[in-house]
Amino acid sequence: MKSGILCSKCQAKVKTGQVSDAYFRIARLLLSLEEKYPPLQDVYFHKAVEANGVLALIVGRGDVARLLGYGGRIIKTISDETGKTIRFLEHGVDDRKFLEDMFAPLPVITINTIWLPDGTTETRVILKKRGRRPPPINVEAMKQIAKKVRNMVLRIEFSR
Repeated sequence: MKSGILCSKCQAKVKTGQVSDAYFRIARLLLSLEEKYPPLQDVYFHKAVEANGVLALIVGRGDVARLLGYGGRIIKTISDETGKTIRFLEHGVDDRKFLEDMFAPLPVITINTIWLPDGTTETRVILKKRGRRPPPINVEAMKQIAKKVRNMVLRIEFSR
């Protein structure tokens, strides 16, 4: 990872699409930040997913707290380097925790499953809107990220 040259196994994963180019860019960035922020050495990085200017980093359980530490400097550095809004999501958590992390700081009021006549399902998420301002999240990007990460089709609504 440090040299920038991939082994044959990693090269094959990139060619088959198992691992994205964004994954390697973020992994190199996290590796370079380890010296400045030692807790990054214990973070398990699973995946990177991009959608509409938002970059979701899927990390191991409990690793979000390590990444949000240092007064938010880690997330700010990653955001500055990539030019994207960053979301940290935990790997292996239930749907509710996944959605709460994805839509933070907006509180999730309820989550429902909607069964459609064609046999597919959608997940309806009702978020509490704060004031008259537009929500601080990119709704379309969140829908795409949920589809890529969990194969979940979202229907997002706001309540006052």
